[in-house]
Amino acid sequence: MGMARAPRSLRSTAARQALVGNFDGAAGKTVSTVASLIAVASVSGAAQAQQTSLPPVNVDAPKERPRSSTAKPTPDQVRARNALRRAAQQRQQAAQTPVEPANAPAADRNPYADPAAPYKVDHVQAGGKFPEKLVDTPKSITVLSKDVLADKNATNLKQAILSTAGVTLGTGEGGNAFGDRFFIRGFDARNDIFIDGVRDPGVSVRENFFTEQVEILRGPGSTFSGRGVAGGAINIVTKQANTEKSFYDMDTSFGTDKTKRVTLDVNQVINPTFAVRAGGLFQDAGVAGRDFVTDDRSGAFIATTWKPVDAVKVTTDYIHTYQHGIPDFGVPYYRPGSPTVGNVYSTTAGGPFPDFGSNRNNFYGFVNRDFFKVKQDIGTVGAEVYVTPDLVLTDKIRASRSVNDYIGTLAESPIATIPLSASTVTLNPQSRYQVTGVLANQSEATYKFDTGGFRHTALGGVEVSRETSFIDKYAGLDSELTAGPSFTSGGSTSGVSVFAPQYTFLNGFDTPRMLGAPTNLSVDTKSVYAMDSANYRDLVILNGGVRYDNYTINTSGYGSVGGTQTFGTQSAEFGLPNFNLGVTLKPLPNGSVYAAYATSSNPVGSEFDGTSTAYGGLSPVLNGGSNQIFGPEQNKAIELGTKWELFDRHLLLTAALFQTEKENAREAQNVTKATATAACPYPAGASGTVSCITAGAAYRIRGIDLGVGGKITDKWSVFGGLVLMQSEVTKSLAPSAQPSLYPTNVGRPLANIAHQSFSLLTKYQLTDVWELGGQAVYRSQIYGGTLLAANQGTSIPGYWRFDAFAEAKINKNWQVKLFVNNIFDKRYYDALYQSATPFVLEAPGRAAYLVLSARY
Repeated sequence: MGMARAPRSLRSTAARQALVGNFDGAAGKTVSTVASLIAVASVSGAAQAQQTSLPPVNVDAPKERPRSSTAKPTPDQVRARNALRRAAQQRQQAAQTPVEPANAPAADRNPYADPAAPYKVDHVQAGGKFPEKLVDTPKSITVLSKDVLADKNATNLKQAILSTAGVTLGTGEGGNAFGDRFFIRGFDARNDIFIDGVRDPGVSVRENFFTEQVEILRGPGSTFSGRGVAGGAINIVTKQANTEKSFYDMDTSFGTDKTKRVTLDVNQVINPTFAVRAGGLFQDAGVAGRDFVTDDRSGAFIATTWKPVDAVKVTTDYIHTYQHGIPDFGVPYYRPGSPTVGNVYSTTAGGPFPDFGSNRNNFYGFVNRDFFKVKQDIGTVGAEVYVTPDLVLTDKIRASRSVNDYIGTLAESPIATIPLSASTVTLNPQSRYQVTGVLANQSEATYKFDTGGFRHTALGGVEVSRETSFIDKYAGLDSELTAGPSFTSGGSTSGVSVFAPQYTFLNGFDTPRMLGAPTNLSVDTKSVYAMDSANYRDLVILNGGVRYDNYTINTSGYGSVGGTQTFGTQSAEFGLPNFNLGVTLKPLPNGSVYAAYATSSNPVGSEFDGTSTAYGGLSPVLNGGSNQIFGPEQNKAIELGTKWELFDRHLLLTAALFQTEKENAREAQNVTKATATAACPYPAGASGTVSCITAGAAYRIRGIDLGVGGKITDKWSVFGGLVLMQSEVTKSLAPSAQPSLYPTNVGRPLANIAHQSFSLLTKYQLTDVWELGGQAVYRSQIYGGTLLAANQGTSIPGYWRFDAFAEAKINKNWQVKLFVNNIFDKRYYDALYQSATPFVLEAPGRAAYLVLSARY
């Protein structure tokens, strides 16, 4: 079954005459015909040429004949010669083109992942800051590749993060926004979220339809990322245009929770130097196990890549998302008694009301009043120039605007009765209208050079950014109906049944209007940084870096002093120097052992959405003249770890011991007129007990972090981790919030942390058509408490959750996937409000999803 080919005699004649180049008219026509046949045969047989070697062509030695000095090729002779050349080129290209195996990765595969094991990511996006492969990087980094996100069926950042070990969800509080609030290794990271390496401040809700992978960089990292980053940072890597190959993807989902979702992802190569990628999203959905809650989304993105020459690449991208619906602000918490004295918690301290018999589906909001609208618009222009093969200059400009707009209802301060079914709860409105803008520029130079056997990758950078936020809330949240519940002027109502909320469909609400007492925030940052990775013959790798951030925050707005609304302004400026060091030893090419040390700083107001110091912000009006513009919190950490690539280097195993210490930490204390001090003065006109924030506390978190990702065999993939932590307050200046029960906070664990967590995603390819997979997630008990310590005697229980999925490949272009999340319909809770009378966020119940995917 070889290629179609001309007879040897004709090929030999054609070859001899082509070499001689002296044809008469008739010969020229003959050779032109033969050459054309060869060209056609070569093209038609290109596919076979990929697998079968071409037969040898025996060309007799040409016999030189006298030729006229004035002879020139005729047009037919020129065409024949060109046809032969084209045929030879086509045969050569066909022979060099590799044949793609049946399981070759798709054109839209993740460029950072192992093509043969897409659960295993080899590199993070910030290649200049982390030039070595992950196995040789002295830092714990968990990367959720696009395949992991797809097999988790994680359509937003919250779903992806909450099924990852070592990360806990926090709630919105009175002074910060509801949205994506995560704790990494026990530290609040709600404003340590980045998109393509640029900070995305202001709590928002982030979709995944434009996401290539999610990188969780654990441990202090101000050298890499700037302010904050005490427990770690999250970097969202967006999809970029690909100049190598066009593709067209579509995913359509239907769920038992009323989900209808469609996403599109199209990459079009315009020419070898320019490509465009665009995508879209539509979703109309509910939430399993939660009545009346809706989660509707739409969005689009477009990205371009232009390579005018090999040494220059220019990229642009724009992302727009809009999410809206009826929000779920949780269920009330039943607290019949107090915990025991000391560090031992009582098992009779109560818990979420659904655990005591109320319907888990109960909704405690107002369908005709509550809403949420989250919008994001992000535009980025980037350039990469190879001045020489070893010197690369990059620049990135980002402009973004996000809106977090909602009115929700908190079920707080329940009154437990006998029988319990007669218990009531107070419904308090929680609202916010927050507009956050970012204008940032990052310029970096990466230079590779050798010295004394070391291969260096040095990076220097300058970053300038301005972040602004306008924060207001809503007024007129009460109902004008004369019949029904009695509302306060702020929109609260009490006496609502815990077991059968009776006002869900209440009407008569005014159109919400702004309160008109906004807080305006701005943060200006100027940063310079340098780092180097020195690799000695792949045996020893040294890492180090320094960064200096000039941080300035300004705030203006209204605050309450003694019950009176007062306008004020505050500002602060800090210089934040930080550094990191690391050494990696490679006993074998596929493994490493490392030690690392790093620092970070949390200046006042670094949690950009906070409107008070208690929630990481800077209040425009300070508490009765008390000084709450403290020096930065200082974090330092050490990590010892090892990483190994096994099973033909398609599986990455990681293990690390870590300890992070925070000094000059903030803590809250309650004071009365009699207990007021110079550090916590009693505000004029106040009454009763008031809260005061002080600095000077300290705490420590230590633990072990294990991770796995990749393939054990060609058919078996795994991804997961185990994180075990201990936390302890080591210094406290404040008396306990409940001094009769807890004389001091020292020795107590921290609040809002799952100290033990585990997750494992696995799948197995049964046949060329079928794959089966599942996921197990565990979170330990989470304790509640005021700022700093778990000292309220409240908690939410730990849980196990199990998911499963099955995938069938219909053909090379179509596949169908069935997911069942929370198989056993486990009732569990994601987060606990920091209060003595908290509410809790209830997780979704069991849901099934059918996903039909097309890949062209």
